[in-house]
Amino acid sequence: MDSSAYISIPELARILGVSRIAVYRKVKNGRIQATKIGRTYAIDRKSVENILGKALAEEDKEQIDAAVARTVKEYGYTLKLLGAE
Repeated sequence: MDSSAYISIPELARILGVSRIAVYRKVKNGRIQATKIGRTYAIDRKSVENILGKALAEEDKEQIDAAVARTVKEYGYTLKLLGAE
């Protein structure tokens, strides 16, 4: 495991500008994905971009694409009329 690919809870807390307890709670609630190594948690640097909103996870992209396709299927004609105005 490459240690530069992961950050700790205190490091993420400094990046986000919140307490480390707040980050720890989000990890425990499952809102932030982390790997437990011994007594500490390691957070993948790629997921930090997702947390900060700089990048979308592949799962998020798939959910957005599915929602757009469903909306176009259900309201396509109406959207077309609105776009013509």
